Amino acid sequence: MIKNISLVALAATLFSGCIFGGEQKEEWEAYLYPDKTNTKRAIIVPIKYPTLEICRQSAIDLLKKRGLENTGTYKCGKNCSFHEGMKVDICEEMKK
Repeated sequence: MIKNISLVALAATLFSGCIFGGEQKEEWEAYLYPDKTNTKRAIIVPIKYPTLEICRQSAIDLLKKRGLENTGTYKCGKNCSFHEGMKVDICEEMKK
């Protein structure tokens, strides 16, 4: 009986961590594209932003500083990490 209760308590603890666990902290990175028509060439901004809005505003400001507001564009990537095998950044999602 005690063994069963212990197993149920352990299972409940494990599953509550998966289901009700804290959300992963969001980090956003800005990717600047000097040429809107060529999104294969990006400038990655080496700063992590806490929100999408801050990332967007920073990317727009950087494009303006570089004189690229008319010819360039940007995207912000959420929780990105570098994939060593593919040699690219992989992000959970990308937004403009």
